[in-house]
Amino acid sequence: MKIDGKKYRTIWFDGNSVKIIDQTKLPHKLVIKELKNVNDAINAIKNMEVRGAPLIGATAAYGLVLSIIEKNDLSYLKNSSKELISSRPTAINLKWSVDRMMKKLSGINENDILNRALEEAKLIVEEDVSFCKNIGLNGLKIIKEISDKKKDTVNILTHCNAGWLATIDWGTATSPIYHAHQEGIKVHVWVDETRPRNQGANLTSYELNEEGISNTVITDNAGGILMQRGEVDMCLVGTDRTLSTGDVCNKIGTYLKALAAKDNNVPFYVALPSSTIDWNIKDYNRIPIEERNSEELSHIEGIDENNKIKKIRIYPQKSKSLNIAFDVTPAKLVSGLITEKGICEASEKGLKGLFSEQI
Repeated sequence: MKIDGKKYRTIWFDGNSVKIIDQTKLPHKLVIKELKNVNDAINAIKNMEVRGAPLIGATAAYGLVLSIIEKNDLSYLKNSSKELISSRPTAINLKWSVDRMMKKLSGINENDILNRALEEAKLIVEEDVSFCKNIGLNGLKIIKEISDKKKDTVNILTHCNAGWLATIDWGTATSPIYHAHQEGIKVHVWVDETRPRNQGANLTSYELNEEGISNTVITDNAGGILMQRGEVDMCLVGTDRTLSTGDVCNKIGTYLKALAAKDNNVPFYVALPSSTIDWNIKDYNRIPIEERNSEELSHIEGIDENNKIKKIRIYPQKSKSLNIAFDVTPAKLVSGLITEKGICEASEKGLKGLFSEQI
């Protein structure tokens, strides 16, 4: 998608290094950062310079390429893979990507391993672009149906950032919105600010603005009253891990939106590529839920009067904090899952109906 009219992707290979858009600097500055080695990739994931399940997976794939460039040694590669997987525990794409890369590289001799690794990493990237585009085309049908019935602007509520900045291009939850906009369908997006890192306000609103799509940033707790007022036609979110049972793990606060949607008869859809499906875990209590630094709650960044980025404390130094990064929305609250292969009910039957290879 575009920034200042120029087309970008979130990550790309350039010579012997990887370039990323440093998302900790957005929306105030556009900074292209170079990742020169696998530790740079690990830190980029940990520090959320890249974030969003699909993009984390792509970064990990390129991280293994950087590991081979740095030191073409099998034990070093295996250690790099373990460190990448442990860098953020909740998003399943990370482990999926690393496992796929390591399986592909198994038994490859050291003269060929770099080329094979780079080929596979680029394939993961291109697949994600294709998957996200198809998610958009499938989700477009839902937005179009609402538009045809309503004969007016479709109001969509989204949480966190499941946009192109969370993937390689198009996004997951934003892809149907971008396709609707390109089709001339009038859409307006309610953007949850998504505390504590404000990915909605900082990233989702930012990218929607760049594409000329009407949007309004709201507090995380405003969604309920907007639904009560009939000002939300559908909720559309992404996911960091969806179980084969249809249970959806996503940014903290998603569950509360789904409860409000259920209470107000607002359809609640989740957009995801198949790489985000966890086919192994059946009990959502077994999903590793990341807890992050309390400073993300106690401090906030913004632009001061001198146009400089500043971090300030917003509550008492003695106050304790608990910074849980994700929650789980049970399948019973999800109207449907929008994937690259189509739309299905949030259930094992629904998912296996689309992905028969898992039967």
